[in-house]
Amino acid sequence: MPSPHSSRSPSTGADPSGSPKPLHEEPIKLTSEDMDRLRSVVDRYTGGVENSAAEMLESELDRAQVVSQEEFPPDVVSMRSTVVYEDADTGERGEAILVYPEEADMEHALISVLAPIGTALLGLSVGQSISWPVPGGRTRTIRVVSVAYQPEAAGDRHL
Repeated sequence: MPSPHSSRSPSTGADPSGSPKPLHEEPIKLTSEDMDRLRSVVDRYTGGVENSAAEMLESELDRAQVVSQEEFPPDVVSMRSTVVYEDADTGERGEAILVYPEEADMEHALISVLAPIGTALLGLSVGQSISWPVPGGRTRTIRVVSVAYQPEAAGDRHL
């Protein structure tokens, strides 16, 4: 496991076999409840217009370490967590809530787990950063400043 201040850079594209590469170098942590729901998301979106996003999410899920809700670390981004992040290039801070695709609403900072930043944030801990490609051939890097709300830590295990 990396130190809290390590960076994780996603791989882009696919390996020679055509499979998507994982975003994170080490396994992400998920609750069994999130894992079950996220597997359903992958099943629902594979083969459609969100196919590549679903494949990237599936790649992450395949490497996930499942942790009980009671043992889930409070500083790790889980589904429906509120994340405060900082853009490494601009220093600007933002806040987002990681949600399922049908709940996404950019106007209210509800970011889908199928969005590149959503998949990237899933399982990231406070202090860690991640870079991913954005349109125009640029790379964006964000660092998790805090997990302002996490359902597991708040005892909201029904979400």
